[in-house]
Amino acid sequence: MAHLLLHLLVLLLFAPLLPGVIARTKARFAGRQGPPLLQPYYDLLRLWRKGFVLSRTTTWVFSAGPVVGLVVPLLAALLLPFGALPAPLSFEGDLILFVYLFALARFFTAAAALDTGSSFEGMGAAREVTFSCLAEPTLMFALLVLAKLSGGLSLQTLFGTHLPASWGSGAGPALGLILVCLFVVLLVENSRIPFDDPNTHLELTMIHEVMVLDHSGPAFGMILYGAALKLMVLGSLLVRLALPWNSGFWLFDLLVYLGGLLLLAVLIGVVESVMARLRLVRVPQVLIGTSLVSVFALVLVLR
Repeated sequence: MAHLLLHLLVLLLFAPLLPGVIARTKARFAGRQGPPLLQPYYDLLRLWRKGFVLSRTTTWVFSAGPVVGLVVPLLAALLLPFGALPAPLSFEGDLILFVYLFALARFFTAAAALDTGSSFEGMGAAREVTFSCLAEPTLMFALLVLAKLSGGLSLQTLFGTHLPASWGSGAGPALGLILVCLFVVLLVENSRIPFDDPNTHLELTMIHEVMVLDHSGPAFGMILYGAALKLMVLGSLLVRLALPWNSGFWLFDLLVYLGGLLLLAVLIGVVESVMARLRLVRVPQVLIGTSLVSVFALVLVLR
């Protein structure tokens, strides 16, 4: 029970800091002071003090979208080790559940957007589902590579103590390719540049933000909080793969894991700052390319 509470406490308290680090990094690249690192916490408190505004055309689906979007990352986090800290819940085949928990959240978010009856939000839902269909194969093939190397089908086994030895063996190039692919999936699933811009309100570039335009108050707060949790959960895959540290001292391992997440947030901010100056018009081709790269990584570990 203590391990479960620690797992959830780290997730709930630390997750909103990551969007703050990303925003601050992007501001520094633009030569601005930027918002405080704790600005996401202030935003969440402000939204949860407000009231709901619900359209008369919406049903319970509209209200269920933010709730599912918040609960799913919490459930997914229970299946995933945080660095060297073991997962509270683990069983063979839980990687399938992990992937399709996020598919469930995506379905309810898109359904909530369609429930408003707005063609604008329906456009965003269509784009979101399209990109996700292209990103899911990459994630699945990446997990299959890790499953082949670990000999198990549990996330706890996939990101276990074998990773340092795998990096030092002939599987190092395959793991490097998977690391790049998972980073692209992280950007797609969290609606980051170049696949989406969480700060834009331009019709041609809005995807995720357009789906939540009608949400307000605590419902919008749940959406923002769920997005931060999702960023931390998916980022944990990258951090554990890139920093497979396991000293045996849980506090030190936890600090290494949290430090890796902060570095990942800075990296995302740097990538967004660079990509913001570029025009990437072939996003679907990029996602198909990462799927092919992950397949190539699987071939490398099977040969």
